Amino acid sequence: MTRRVLSGTAAARGSALGRARVRLPHALDVAEARIPAGEVDAELDRIHAAVETVRKEMHTLRERLHGALAHEVGEFLDLHALLLDDPELLQGIDALIRTGLYTADYALRLQRDRIAAVFDGIDDPYLRSRIDDIDQVIGRLHAALHRSEADLQGVAGEILVTDNIAPTELAQLQAQGVMGVVTAAGSALSHSAILARSLHLPLVVGAAQALLKVNDGDVLVIDGGTGLVVLEPDAEDLRAHRHRAEEAKRERRQLNRLRREPSRTLDGVDIRLWANAESREDVAEAHALGAAGVGLYRTEFLFMGSREIPDEETQFRAYRDVAIGMTGRTATIRTLDLGADKADRTGLALRDEPNPALGLRGVRLSLARAGLLRTQLRAIVRASGYGPVRILVPMISGAEEMRTVRNLLREVLAEVRAQGHEIAAQVPLGAMIEVPAAALSLPGFIGDCDFLSIGTNDLVQYLLAADRNNEALGELYTPLHPALLRLLRDVVRTAHRRGRPVAVCGEIAGDAAFVPLLLALGLTELSLHPATLLEVRRAIRGCDLATLRSRCAGLLRARDRAGIEQWLAANTPAHP
Repeated sequence: MTRRVLSGTAAARGSALGRARVRLPHALDVAEARIPAGEVDAELDRIHAAVETVRKEMHTLRERLHGALAHEVGEFLDLHALLLDDPELLQGIDALIRTGLYTADYALRLQRDRIAAVFDGIDDPYLRSRIDDIDQVIGRLHAALHRSEADLQGVAGEILVTDNIAPTELAQLQAQGVMGVVTAAGSALSHSAILARSLHLPLVVGAAQALLKVNDGDVLVIDGGTGLVVLEPDAEDLRAHRHRAEEAKRERRQLNRLRREPSRTLDGVDIRLWANAESREDVAEAHALGAAGVGLYRTEFLFMGSREIPDEETQFRAYRDVAIGMTGRTATIRTLDLGADKADRTGLALRDEPNPALGLRGVRLSLARAGLLRTQLRAIVRASGYGPVRILVPMISGAEEMRTVRNLLREVLAEVRAQGHEIAAQVPLGAMIEVPAAALSLPGFIGDCDFLSIGTNDLVQYLLAADRNNEALGELYTPLHPALLRLLRDVVRTAHRRGRPVAVCGEIAGDAAFVPLLLALGLTELSLHPATLLEVRRAIRGCDLATLRSRCAGLLRARDRAGIEQWLAANTPAHP
């Protein structure tokens, strides 16, 4: 076979060489097939065994994940587990086998098509898009029906070529030894792409010709930094791949030397790098990398992994362990950030909200459920006796919510002290700035905030009215938008005038490419996944802060994404 080059979009850096494993789209192409009446029970046993197999697989994967991976992947796993328990799905399949005498495979296809017809009739595009989750669950069931022992050996040394990839699958594939992934669709800003970068798993998305041109067993070289896929590479391609692999190893060795180095600019200014965390493993890694502390500790995992709302004692033990693990460095604990778009088994979130992203989530949910926020605040306040902690409140829209939380915290502090618990003299309270209204009205309630953390993922989404998981909006959903930069500049200025620390905790904080931009806008604190901390530290050490600040006016004059990219290209230093 002759060499061929396919183009896609770079989504996760890295070079991979391996044999292709082609997986066709999730849609089931199953011909109608029936069984004799006497085989109904055996066919029911087949589908029930497949359901149990998939349940066990998802449970095993959930147990193996921790930290940020558990956050990114866990919500998808939990949603798929709920779908797998849905009586409408399972009883419908059983009924088709019993009454229609269909094979389990064809019953799966019919039930999938029935559900899809319902989703197609939904006006809301977000809810309509959830058919992808149904397809993934059905696909898992179909695979389980036909799995052999050989299928369980994993895909070590192979490159998966498929239509799209779910976050749940990425983590599982990496554990099995997959070298990289090529998708015909997908976005470089999706949850899957973000997870692939955290896993250091090369990913190329949007390679539209991949499923047409690549066959099982073909040799591929993929470059997750350029988006190129080489089919049947020649000697020069192999040399280039080896060179990239050697460069990656060299870069990792250089980064490891920075583990104990300060995050200090060329002109001697220290930048605080906080770590985002969700587990004791994350906390330990943050400590080992020299993070200033935990800038965002997610508490959703306590709720998402349980069928009951965790009580005060359960929460207290988790927060206490975070405080102890940071050995005197501050841990910022975010109150519950859960909404209907997350898999919530406790029943807290409303499941029938027409638009969960704009619904009862974050602080809105915490205030709407009696006692929920008080219990969480009590647990965090009690943990403050074991090390410095701060409280971060998500989804703040304005002054009223922040003042309500501030007043409740005062009550809780007095209450816990009166009960004889040893707690800190002060527990700082901060607001997440991720709703445009909060950013614009910040001068009116910053007095109720001890610190701020800017959640750029949602801020970009709400400001630009663009869902980051919608492939059609991939070019629109970007932090490189003039409106976002001006809003960030205004938030930072307001914080500095009032003497309040301010950090960025969204995805751009963990992307070394954005460091010059963030420093130019006045930020000196970033909170990011531990996996990218060393890359960001290296970028900081190559920047001159005074020079970048002096060039901020030019950055803010940029009219569009291209202008901002030109500014970044001119102000990004070479690696020190």
